[in-house]
Amino acid sequence: MNKTIIGHYIHPVLFLLYLPLFLLTLIFFILYKQDALNTVAYIGVQEHWFFFLNSKLSQYPKLQYNLTQLGDALVLLPFLSVFVIYIPKIWQSLLSASLLSALFCNLLKRLFTVPRPAAAFDNESFVIIGKTLSGYTSLPSGHSITIFTTLTILMFTFMPQKSGYKFIWCCSLLLTGLIIAFTRVAVGAHYPLDVIIGSIIGYILGLLGIFINHQYNIWAWVGSKKYYPVFIIAFTIGSIILINKIINENLIIFYLSFISLIISLYIITYTYVKK
Repeated sequence: MNKTIIGHYIHPVLFLLYLPLFLLTLIFFILYKQDALNTVAYIGVQEHWFFFLNSKLSQYPKLQYNLTQLGDALVLLPFLSVFVIYIPKIWQSLLSASLLSALFCNLLKRLFTVPRPAAAFDNESFVIIGKTLSGYTSLPSGHSITIFTTLTILMFTFMPQKSGYKFIWCCSLLLTGLIIAFTRVAVGAHYPLDVIIGSIIGYILGLLGIFINHQYNIWAWVGSKKYYPVFIIAFTIGSIILINKIINENLIIFYLSFISLIISLYIITYTYVKK
Protein backbone atom coordinates (compact mmCIF):
# COMPACT_ATOMS: atom_id res chain seq x y z
CA MET A 1 0.00 0.00 0.00
CA ASN A 2 2.87 2.36 0.77
CA LYS A 3 4.18 1.93 -2.78
CA THR A 4 0.77 2.87 -4.15
CA ILE A 5 0.66 5.98 -1.96
CA ILE A 6 4.18 6.94 -3.01
CA GLY A 7 3.13 6.65 -6.62
CA HIS A 8 0.18 8.99 -6.17
CA TYR A 9 1.72 11.20 -3.48
CA ILE A 10 1.50 14.82 -4.59
CA HIS A 11 4.88 16.47 -4.38
CA PRO A 12 3.95 19.85 -2.90
CA VAL A 13 5.22 22.94 -4.62
CA LEU A 14 5.85 26.40 -3.30
CA PHE A 15 2.60 27.94 -4.58
CA LEU A 16 0.62 25.81 -2.08
CA LEU A 17 1.98 28.14 0.61
CA TYR A 18 0.79 31.30 -1.13
CA LEU A 19 -2.85 31.14 0.01
CA PRO A 20 -2.22 30.45 3.74
CA LEU A 21 0.50 33.10 3.86
CA PHE A 22 -1.86 35.54 2.14
CA LEU A 23 -4.58 34.75 4.70
CA LEU A 24 -2.21 35.37 7.61
CA THR A 25 -1.13 38.65 6.00
CA LEU A 26 -4.78 39.62 5.49
CA ILE A 27 -5.62 38.93 9.15
CA PHE A 28 -2.62 40.99 10.22
CA PHE A 29 -3.69 43.86 7.94
CA ILE A 30 -7.28 43.81 9.23
CA LEU A 31 -6.09 43.84 12.84
CA TYR A 32 -3.69 46.65 12.00
CA LYS A 33 -6.46 48.72 10.38
CA GLN A 34 -8.58 48.24 13.50
CA ASP A 35 -5.65 49.13 15.74
CA ALA A 36 -5.96 45.67 17.28
CA LEU A 37 -2.36 44.52 17.33
CA ASN A 38 -2.21 44.88 21.11
CA THR A 39 -3.64 42.31 23.48
CA VAL A 40 -6.60 44.30 24.78
CA ALA A 41 -7.78 45.36 21.33
CA TYR A 42 -7.17 41.88 19.86
CA ILE A 43 -9.58 40.44 22.42
CA GLY A 44 -12.01 43.34 22.08
CA VAL A 45 -12.53 43.11 18.30
CA GLN A 46 -13.67 39.50 18.56
CA GLU A 47 -15.41 39.62 21.92
CA HIS A 48 -18.88 39.59 20.35
CA TRP A 49 -18.08 36.63 18.10
CA PHE A 50 -16.54 34.70 20.97
CA PHE A 51 -19.64 35.02 23.14
CA PHE A 52 -21.94 34.26 20.21
CA LEU A 53 -20.09 31.14 19.03
CA ASN A 54 -19.47 29.93 22.55
CA SER A 55 -23.16 30.14 23.43
CA LYS A 56 -24.29 28.40 20.23
CA LEU A 57 -21.67 25.65 20.00
CA SER A 58 -21.71 24.82 23.70
CA GLN A 59 -25.30 23.60 23.42
CA TYR A 60 -23.80 20.18 22.70
CA PRO A 61 -21.29 19.93 25.56
CA LYS A 62 -20.56 16.18 25.45
CA LEU A 63 -20.01 16.19 21.69
CA GLN A 64 -17.83 19.30 21.79
CA TYR A 65 -15.77 18.05 24.69
CA ASN A 66 -15.13 14.70 23.00
CA LEU A 67 -14.24 16.28 19.66
CA THR A 68 -11.93 18.87 21.21
CA GLN A 69 -9.74 16.05 22.57
CA LEU A 70 -8.66 15.33 18.98
CA GLY A 71 -6.51 18.44 19.21
CA ASP A 72 -4.34 16.51 21.64
CA ALA A 73 -1.69 14.64 19.65
CA LEU A 74 -1.72 11.84 22.24
CA VAL A 75 -5.39 11.24 21.38
CA LEU A 76 -5.36 12.00 17.65
CA LEU A 77 -2.23 10.15 16.50
CA PRO A 78 -3.30 6.71 17.84
CA PHE A 79 -6.05 6.76 15.19
CA LEU A 80 -3.25 6.88 12.60
CA SER A 81 -0.92 4.44 14.37
CA VAL A 82 -1.70 1.55 12.02
CA PHE A 83 -0.17 3.55 9.16
CA VAL A 84 3.26 2.98 10.72
CA ILE A 85 2.98 -0.53 9.29
CA TYR A 86 1.02 -0.09 6.09
CA ILE A 87 1.79 3.49 4.98
CA PRO A 88 4.92 4.64 6.86
CA LYS A 89 5.21 7.58 4.44
CA ILE A 90 2.43 9.28 6.39
CA TRP A 91 4.35 8.97 9.64
CA GLN A 92 7.57 10.14 8.03
CA SER A 93 5.84 13.43 7.21
CA LEU A 94 3.98 13.49 10.53
CA LEU A 95 7.18 13.27 12.55
CA SER A 96 8.73 16.28 10.81
CA ALA A 97 5.49 18.26 10.97
CA SER A 98 4.84 17.39 14.62
CA LEU A 99 8.27 18.59 15.69
CA LEU A 100 7.71 21.86 13.82
CA SER A 101 4.25 22.19 15.36
CA ALA A 102 5.54 21.76 18.89
CA LEU A 103 8.33 24.28 18.27
CA PHE A 104 6.25 26.98 16.60
CA CYS A 105 3.28 26.58 18.94
CA ASN A 106 5.40 27.14 22.04
CA LEU A 107 7.38 29.99 20.51
CA LEU A 108 4.29 31.86 19.32
CA LYS A 109 2.41 31.40 22.59
CA ARG A 110 5.39 32.82 24.48
CA LEU A 111 5.71 35.65 21.97
CA PHE A 112 2.09 36.84 22.02
CA THR A 113 1.10 36.00 25.63
CA VAL A 114 -2.59 36.60 24.99
CA PRO A 115 -4.78 35.79 28.02
CA ARG A 116 -7.33 33.04 27.49
CA PRO A 117 -11.04 33.90 27.77
CA ALA A 118 -11.17 32.65 31.36
CA ALA A 119 -8.41 35.12 32.23
CA ALA A 120 -10.01 38.01 30.35
CA PHE A 121 -13.73 37.68 31.06
CA ASP A 122 -15.96 36.88 34.00
CA ASN A 123 -16.17 33.08 34.01
CA GLU A 124 -19.90 33.28 34.66
CA SER A 125 -20.47 35.20 31.41
CA PHE A 126 -19.70 32.31 29.07
CA VAL A 127 -19.72 28.52 28.99
CA ILE A 128 -16.64 26.59 30.10
CA ILE A 129 -16.65 22.87 29.37
CA GLY A 130 -14.04 20.79 31.13
CA LYS A 131 -10.99 22.23 32.83
CA THR A 132 -10.82 26.02 33.13
CA LEU A 133 -7.78 27.30 31.23
CA SER A 134 -6.76 30.75 32.39
CA GLY A 135 -3.16 31.16 31.32
CA TYR A 136 -1.66 33.64 28.87
CA THR A 137 -1.30 31.12 26.07
CA SER A 138 -4.37 31.77 23.92
CA LEU A 139 -2.73 32.72 20.60
CA PRO A 140 -2.42 30.55 18.59
CA SER A 141 -4.61 27.54 19.38
CA GLY A 142 -2.30 24.55 19.78
CA HIS A 143 -5.18 22.13 19.25
CA SER A 144 -6.01 23.78 15.92
CA ILE A 145 -2.39 23.55 14.84
CA THR A 146 -2.28 19.84 15.66
CA ILE A 147 -5.56 19.11 13.87
CA PHE A 148 -4.67 20.95 10.67
CA THR A 149 -1.08 19.73 10.59
CA THR A 150 -2.36 16.15 10.64
CA LEU A 151 -5.29 16.65 8.27
CA THR A 152 -3.10 18.47 5.76
CA ILE A 153 -0.77 15.49 5.54
CA LEU A 154 -3.72 13.12 5.16
CA MET A 155 -5.28 15.41 2.56
CA PHE A 156 -2.26 15.36 0.28
CA THR A 157 -1.40 11.73 0.94
CA PHE A 158 -4.80 10.39 -0.10
CA MET A 159 -5.53 13.07 -2.72
CA PRO A 160 -7.81 11.64 -5.46
CA GLN A 161 -6.61 11.74 -9.05
CA LYS A 162 -9.72 13.33 -10.60
CA SER A 163 -10.06 17.11 -10.25
CA GLY A 164 -13.72 17.00 -9.17
CA TYR A 165 -12.95 14.49 -6.44
CA LYS A 166 -9.95 16.55 -5.32
CA PHE A 167 -12.18 19.54 -4.64
CA ILE A 168 -14.71 17.49 -2.67
CA TRP A 169 -11.95 15.71 -0.74
CA CYS A 170 -10.12 18.92 0.21
CA CYS A 171 -13.30 20.77 1.19
CA SER A 172 -14.47 17.81 3.29
CA LEU A 173 -11.22 17.59 5.25
CA LEU A 174 -10.92 21.35 5.71
CA LEU A 175 -14.52 21.55 6.94
CA THR A 176 -13.91 18.64 9.31
CA GLY A 177 -10.82 20.38 10.61
CA LEU A 178 -12.68 23.63 11.23
CA ILE A 179 -15.51 21.84 13.02
CA ILE A 180 -13.02 20.18 15.36
CA ALA A 181 -10.91 23.33 15.75
CA PHE A 182 -13.87 25.52 16.71
CA THR A 183 -14.65 23.20 19.60
CA ARG A 184 -11.93 25.24 21.31
CA VAL A 185 -14.31 28.22 21.25
CA ALA A 186 -17.19 25.99 22.33
CA VAL A 187 -15.36 24.82 25.46
CA GLY A 188 -14.31 28.40 26.30
CA ALA A 189 -10.57 27.86 25.77
CA HIS A 190 -9.88 30.17 22.79
CA TYR A 191 -11.09 33.15 20.79
CA PRO A 192 -12.19 32.65 17.16
CA LEU A 193 -9.03 34.23 15.70
CA ASP A 194 -6.86 31.95 17.85
CA VAL A 195 -8.50 29.02 16.11
CA ILE A 196 -8.38 30.49 12.60
CA ILE A 197 -4.73 31.52 12.89
CA GLY A 198 -3.82 28.19 14.47
CA SER A 199 -5.57 26.33 11.65
CA ILE A 200 -3.68 28.27 8.98
CA ILE A 201 -0.37 27.72 10.75
CA GLY A 202 -1.18 24.02 11.08
CA TYR A 203 -1.83 23.79 7.34
CA ILE A 204 1.51 25.48 6.62
CA LEU A 205 3.38 23.19 9.01
CA GLY A 206 1.70 20.13 7.51
CA LEU A 207 2.97 21.20 4.09
CA LEU A 208 6.44 21.86 5.48
CA GLY A 209 6.45 18.38 7.01
CA ILE A 210 5.74 16.92 3.58
CA PHE A 211 8.36 19.16 1.97
CA ILE A 212 11.04 18.13 4.45
CA ASN A 213 10.30 14.44 4.12
CA HIS A 214 10.25 14.62 0.31
CA GLN A 215 13.46 16.61 0.15
CA TYR A 216 15.56 14.88 2.81
CA ASN A 217 13.75 11.64 3.71
CA ILE A 218 15.26 11.75 7.20
CA TRP A 219 12.64 9.39 8.61
CA ALA A 220 13.13 6.55 6.10
CA TRP A 221 13.80 4.16 9.00
CA VAL A 222 10.14 4.39 10.05
CA GLY A 223 9.19 1.75 7.48
CA SER A 224 11.87 -0.70 8.58
CA LYS A 225 10.87 -3.72 10.68
CA LYS A 226 14.18 -3.41 12.48
CA TYR A 227 12.84 -0.36 14.28
CA TYR A 228 9.41 -1.76 15.12
CA PRO A 229 10.43 -2.20 18.81
CA VAL A 230 10.65 1.62 19.01
CA PHE A 231 7.00 1.88 18.05
CA ILE A 232 6.00 -1.08 20.21
CA ILE A 233 7.42 0.79 23.22
CA ALA A 234 5.84 4.08 22.09
CA PHE A 235 2.44 2.44 21.55
CA THR A 236 2.63 0.75 24.95
CA ILE A 237 3.40 4.07 26.66
CA GLY A 238 0.61 5.72 24.68
CA SER A 239 -1.82 3.01 25.79
CA ILE A 240 -0.94 3.62 29.44
CA ILE A 241 -1.47 7.37 28.98
CA LEU A 242 -4.87 6.76 27.40
CA ILE A 243 -5.87 4.38 30.21
CA ASN A 244 -5.04 7.14 32.66
CA LYS A 245 -7.18 9.57 30.65
CA ILE A 246 -10.06 7.10 30.65
CA ILE A 247 -9.79 6.67 34.42
CA ASN A 248 -9.79 10.44 34.96
CA GLU A 249 -12.45 11.55 32.48
CA ASN A 250 -14.03 8.44 30.91
CA LEU A 251 -14.71 10.01 27.49
CA ILE A 252 -15.80 7.96 24.47
CA ILE A 253 -13.07 9.48 22.31
CA PHE A 254 -10.43 8.11 24.69
CA TYR A 255 -11.86 4.60 24.36
CA LEU A 256 -11.83 4.84 20.56
CA SER A 257 -8.27 6.14 20.55
CA PHE A 258 -7.20 3.40 22.97
CA ILE A 259 -8.81 0.66 20.87
CA SER A 260 -7.09 1.98 17.73
CA LEU A 261 -3.73 1.97 19.47
CA ILE A 262 -4.19 -1.52 20.92
CA ILE A 263 -5.08 -2.90 17.49
CA SER A 264 -1.98 -1.26 16.00
CA LEU A 265 0.14 -2.54 18.89
CA TYR A 266 -1.07 -6.08 18.26
CA ILE A 267 -0.46 -5.88 14.49
CA ILE A 268 3.01 -4.38 14.76
CA THR A 269 4.05 -6.81 17.51
CA TYR A 270 2.73 -9.80 15.55
CA THR A 271 4.46 -8.60 12.36
CA TYR A 272 7.75 -8.08 14.17
CA VAL A 273 7.71 -11.43 15.99
CA LYS A 274 6.59 -13.27 12.88
CA LYS A 275 9.69 -12.23 10.94
